[in-house]
Amino acid sequence: MTSTAPEALEGQHPVAAPVAEPSSWQRRLRRFGYAPPAPDAAPIGLRDRLVPPYTRPSARIWSLLGIGPGRAERLWRLLAWGGPLLVTAVAGLLRFWNLGKPHAVIFDETYYAKDSWALINQGYEGAWPKDIDKTILTDPGSVLVPTDPGYVVHPPMGKWVIGVGEKLFGFEPFGWRFMVALLGTLSVLMLCRIGRRLFRSTFLGCLAGLLLAVDGLHFVMSRTALLDQVLMFFVLAAFGCLVLDRDRTRKRLAAALPEDEEGVLRPDAEIAETLRLGWRPWRIAAGVSLGLAAATKWNGLYVMVAFGLLTVLWDVGGRRTAGAVRPYAAVIRKDLVPAFVSVVPVAVATYLATWTGWLVSDKGYFRHWAEDHDKAVGGGTWGWLPDWLRSLWHYESEVYTFHVGLTSPHTYQSNPWSWIVLGRPVSYFYESPAPGTKGCPADATEKCAQEVLALGTPLLWWAACFAILYVLWRWAFRRDWRAGAIACGIAAGWLPWFLYQERTIFLFYAVVFVPFLCLAVAMMLGAIIGPRGSSERRRTFGAVAAGCLVLLIVWNFIYFWPIYTGTPIPLDQWRNRMWLDTWV
Repeated sequence: MTSTAPEALEGQHPVAAPVAEPSSWQRRLRRFGYAPPAPDAAPIGLRDRLVPPYTRPSARIWSLLGIGPGRAERLWRLLAWGGPLLVTAVAGLLRFWNLGKPHAVIFDETYYAKDSWALINQGYEGAWPKDIDKTILTDPGSVLVPTDPGYVVHPPMGKWVIGVGEKLFGFEPFGWRFMVALLGTLSVLMLCRIGRRLFRSTFLGCLAGLLLAVDGLHFVMSRTALLDQVLMFFVLAAFGCLVLDRDRTRKRLAAALPEDEEGVLRPDAEIAETLRLGWRPWRIAAGVSLGLAAATKWNGLYVMVAFGLLTVLWDVGGRRTAGAVRPYAAVIRKDLVPAFVSVVPVAVATYLATWTGWLVSDKGYFRHWAEDHDKAVGGGTWGWLPDWLRSLWHYESEVYTFHVGLTSPHTYQSNPWSWIVLGRPVSYFYESPAPGTKGCPADATEKCAQEVLALGTPLLWWAACFAILYVLWRWAFRRDWRAGAIACGIAAGWLPWFLYQERTIFLFYAVVFVPFLCLAVAMMLGAIIGPRGSSERRRTFGAVAAGCLVLLIVWNFIYFWPIYTGTPIPLDQWRNRMWLDTWV
């Protein structure tokens, strides 16, 4: 069995040194679980603290399976990609199965499917006539793209993505859902690999990916042409790039530090504080991903701020571990400006690039606002700026006014406080076919229910409530950077919505931080299984408990499958799945 507990995955203790008597604040924190390094704790080398090794299955596991050392090494290397790819294949089969069903324009697909089709064909969104959805479903070839510009309230990147699928497979449900399903599937692969690198465990990485594969909200959003799943993909990609960047820079620090006569790496304050970390392509890639996230929906800007602070703090931690006496000052001198340039200007340039279709068009909404404004008022303070930039700025300011003032009541709106417990999911599609029609069993005693409900897998989300508390505790009292990173991802996707509690908002916005919930649950399950060195009895009980929870989550996903996919079921079976009154 692999070593799966967080304690076994990266050392938290400093290089061996005399440990002073705990201070009064440390003694007070012990009641909350704070554990200062024990004086007799086995020291963890500086190299392993900078670049922790990946955990391997014990030799006993291989011997029980009858696998020799050489073959075991090859198999272990194969599993690094084989495991994530297997989980991703399962996720892909689930997401692409009957993707074109229901054959309908569900929920906000009525906006994004049409805007994407216009964008991919003419570079800007059009003003679509009302009641065009039925014609699109019955005879899409007869539908002409409107040349009059339409007023839209989201940047274009997510619609470009959806439009690619429409260009490949046509202006119909499978076409406009294809790219979202593809990104949803690839996000499972990314999470497996990110979790593996984060926890230094292939097992925990694949477990996090499996949890994402069977989350109902992620599943439904992967099969619906909305923008939030595209946003989630770019946010997760940015996080993965920053984790890669962290590993690469810490390897660079380790390579620059001196070794003693025995080949043991030693800290060096001068090197740690003055070393230039050089070209960091993964952080630039993170800047591109964050720009694409903001160009999909504006809440990606909050993620950019959070992740920007996160990567700087990781630099501080790396230099401190390498021996820096004043790590913050060193980061300000050496890393702060490169970090800013790698993220913010790159993200802004990427954001502007996604508006290319609007910029080169002659009919985009507000495209000539600056010229018309100058004719009306004779110029202004900002007249020296390019017309296209002033027009885009005006467009963005109008969109901002719309978003902050959006308070129209909606049947399925919810407060962000209720999201984590799935207080009010969103029904994307509902019909009541009669017995013997549209898949409703002929022997049904009453009409069936056919629904697509954007609902997270309840047992996974309710377990995540405890997992969030666990990662916060571990970050605060065990100084575990991985717990802090996971908490940052959750906070960046969730907390900003508390600033707009009077605005009309929905549970499906939470899909942005679902991958981080899965990482939190995987980390908690690793702790339940137990650290390396625990007794066989302890790890057996832990593995059984963790395995039961995972199996219950998978069962829960299967149980709710009909209301995730719009499968007609008898009404009494539908009622049995409405566990809370607020789900109806």
